[in-house]
Parts: sequence; C-alpha cells; structure tokens
Amino acid sequence: MKNEYLQLVENRVKKDVERPQFRAGDTVRVHFLVREAEKERIQMFEGHVIRRHENGASSTFTVRKISFGIGVERIFPLYAPLVKKIEVKEKGEVRRARLYYLRRLFGKSARIKTEGVEQGMAVSQPPSPATTPAAK
Repeated sequence: MKNEYLQLVENRVKKDVERPQFRAGDTVRVHFLVREAEKERIQMFEGHVIRRHENGASSTFTVRKISFGIGVERIFPLYAPLVKKIEVKEKGEVRRARLYYLRRLFGKSARIKTEGVEQGMAVSQPPSPATTPAAK
C-alpha cells in the first residue's frame, strides 16, 4: 500500500503530463531534452517498444533500434519532464508484452507486423454521393 502523500504526488505528475497510448511492438519516436554543458537541445530516438513497466509516476518503457548494424536500447521514464513528446509511428501486432527475443534476431526476421493503415493497406471508403449514379 502506498503512502497517501506519494499517491497525491503521483496523481499530480500524471495529470500534468499527457502521453499517447502505446504498447510493446509499437514503433515510437521519443523527443527528449539533452543537456550538454550549458546548451540544451531536443534529440529523437525512434525504434520499437520492447517493454513497458507500469509503476505509477515512475513508469518506464524501453525502446530498441538498430543503429549502423548495432542494437541500441534505451529506457525512458514515461512521466519525466525531459521526455518532451512521444509520437506513435506504427502500431505493432505482437502477442507478447516483453519482446526480448528481438535481441537475438536481425534482418528480416526481426521485423514486427504492423496493423491496418500503417502497414500500407488501403482502407475502403464508401463512394461519395457526388460520384454515384442516383438510384431510381
């Protein structure tokens, strides 16, 4: 059971920061603030979410990408003020909550299936009334 004060602080932190819904297998681009000496800049890290750890205000998620043939993983705190924005690029279709098996795969075998429109499938739309002949 958490302390009431900790619960109050966590609720305040979660309320101040709005994050998109994503899960393991999704491709995300994380914009985070990097401080180098006296300068600040926003750096992006794009890759697959291989895990989420839900623990209130201290929730984290792990993103994995391949950079110049080498796998790079980074753990981000979900509600940290240094994480400026999270963009969900594609929704992945996976059956697991932890995708650690991707670490030993490479090339085409390391791909994750994507769902719906993000995969490039055309969505059938009903014809517009202007283009259909009037029914008599």
